[in-house]
Amino acid sequence: MTENTRMRRLRRARLVIWAGAAALLLSAGGALTLRAYLAPQPPQAISSGEADIRSEFSLTDHTGRAVTEADFAGRWQLVFFGFTHCPDICPTTLAYMASVLDLLGPQADRVAPLFITVDPVRDTVPVMAEYVSAFHPRLVGLTGTEAQVAEAAQAFRTWYERVEEETAPDGYMMAHAGHIYLMDPDGRFEAVFQERDQPPEAVAEEILMQIEKEEQQE
Repeated sequence: MTENTRMRRLRRARLVIWAGAAALLLSAGGALTLRAYLAPQPPQAISSGEADIRSEFSLTDHTGRAVTEADFAGRWQLVFFGFTHCPDICPTTLAYMASVLDLLGPQADRVAPLFITVDPVRDTVPVMAEYVSAFHPRLVGLTGTEAQVAEAAQAFRTWYERVEEETAPDGYMMAHAGHIYLMDPDGRFEAVFQERDQPPEAVAEEILMQIEKEEQQE
């Protein structure tokens, strides 16, 4: 498959892939990325302001600018860890996040949607720039050194690992968790979602409720 063909497919996914996720075929590599999804999960968002999950990172965005969590201070964050060669969960989840952003309407300005790669060797700045553009103009792609990515993953208490797979591009896949983190404007953990557990309307409603609560406290 050529790169142009791959990107056209991703753009189509922007509109329809989350609705048909249950029909996706699982390749051997795809099954690895779904490991976290196959474990039993509660149907609602898990929410606790006391969880030891923090928005802390020093990475490079898809425009080549060095950024930290401070660059997104004052905005709610939707954070997802994945990689551009992911065959199913990553494009499905990013399309889902894009739908959430559209449902937020004008309040989407209050949210920073962040896609942090767990495969920085392949996911360079140009690769991330092209990839995130297929999903939503607000989506921010973040990459960096392997050490920087590992530190970000630890701060969010998420996991990933390289898995050798002969049939995969470059001979390996990245197994990883599939959570979407909602962080408050101070970078503190608020809730965690998974695409399979609720429609995007439910996530948008949760975020709007949190924004309204914040405005009432100002």
